Amino acid sequence: MDKSKETTTPINFYLSADEKGKLIDQTKYKGTIGSLFYLTSNRSDIMFSVCMCAPYQSCPKESHFSTVKRVLKYLRGTLDVDLWYPKGVEISLLGDTDSNFVG
Repeated sequence: MDKSKETTTPINFYLSADEKGKLIDQTKYKGTIGSLFYLTSNRSDIMFSVCMCAPYQSCPKESHFSTVKRVLKYLRGTLDVDLWYPKGVEISLLGDTDSNFVG
């Protein structure tokens, strides 16, 4: 992954079950998804992508792992983007948004 190209978007399509795809190591996939979930506390821009990949932890295929690698490439290209919570400073909510596009 060190020499991989960076991407500008974490995901650009919806995932499917990929019934005919080749199975991969479930432990590696679960560990990567878990690490990405940990990062979502500071990188909310990857939340949608990680949640799209998470349901396939029980039977991951190569296509699912390539999507996870795309998220990692996106993170590599956007190292300067994050949320910063300063210590000792009172944080107050200035605005709120509801992203319910259905209702």
